[in-house]
Amino acid sequence: MKELLEFILAKLVSCPEEVKVDVTENGKEVDMVVHVAKQDVGAVIGRGGKIANSIRTVVRTSAKRENKRVNIRFE
Repeated sequence: MKELLEFILAKLVSCPEEVKVDVTENGKEVDMVVHVAKQDVGAVIGRGGKIANSIRTVVRTSAKRENKRVNIRFE
């Protein structure tokens, strides 16, 4: 899941080397915190949060295969 998220984010941002994803697992719960460069925050979140919500949907769908629940925060 982390690799999928990093791949998607690297394609969206202008500084892919600054993409960092921190992962914390508690049983079936997975918390992911996304860090990107300041100039790329808007590109990752999108107008009205549409891109961020789409990213969450894709990663959560992937996590369902492993019976896990994913929460993603963008910072």
